[in-house]
Amino acid sequence: MFDRHAAKCNSAYGRWSMTVIQLFRKAELYVVATALFLAVGNAAAQNQNQNQDEEVQMGQEVFNELKAKGEIIESSPLYDQLKPIADAITRSAQSRYDHPFKFYLVHEAQPNAFATPGGNVYVVDSLLFFVKNTDQLAGTLCHEVSHTIHHDTMTLMEKQQSLERREVGAAILLGPTRTHLLAILLLGKLHSLSYSRDVESRADITGSDVCAATGYNPWGLVWLFQDFKDAQTEQVPQLLSDHPNDQNRVDALEQHFRMNPSIFGKFNPDPKSGATFVVTKNAPETFLQ
Repeated sequence: MFDRHAAKCNSAYGRWSMTVIQLFRKAELYVVATALFLAVGNAAAQNQNQNQDEEVQMGQEVFNELKAKGEIIESSPLYDQLKPIADAITRSAQSRYDHPFKFYLVHEAQPNAFATPGGNVYVVDSLLFFVKNTDQLAGTLCHEVSHTIHHDTMTLMEKQQSLERREVGAAILLGPTRTHLLAILLLGKLHSLSYSRDVESRADITGSDVCAATGYNPWGLVWLFQDFKDAQTEQVPQLLSDHPNDQNRVDALEQHFRMNPSIFGKFNPDPKSGATFVVTKNAPETFLQ
């Protein structure tokens, strides 16, 4: 009787021991898995921070170059027309990007707008005279801000870096940083950033969402496409001249509007509803030195 009781005790003890061992092993695996997860998470965070730091540095390189060329407008009455639109876009889009958006007027011959990594958005003064209404300008700027949100410029420059080393061969001999090299590439392409149609269309879609959130009419970008689809190339901003067939982008925008009536249904698609954009002619400009 004692032997049978002892056997049962030993058996129960053995099962308990195995259970405890299994629990310890599971605990060890959990600890290891948690450590690995945290390590991967920290590495990903560090990599993201590094990329973000590179974007800021790259944007600063471009700013310094434009400043050195005397193209950045420090003060002008034109800012009075730009600021309300820029402020509304910033309020709508800032949560989508880790660095503050800053809008600068620059002086160039061809109407254009472009955004650089780090949050700077440059608006060519002649663009203010080129657009027909406020919503066209807002749509253009929302599109450019969306390229920054999607990190499109950074991605494009990284792809082209290995393909165009010969263009900056002399600079490579001087040993620039990777960020500086990317900035050199970007500076050479500020007016000819050849995004794919898919990338442009994605910026259109995100831009329309940002624009709707500001209260400006997201149809403004569609109107811009439609107004200047038959214009001569030299008269059209780079935003519109990247791809000859922009009807695909218009179709994608209109489909996006139809699929989201709760957001876009309140906006009037008639271009005659757009508020005329009035700017001061021959406005004085003081350049950043």
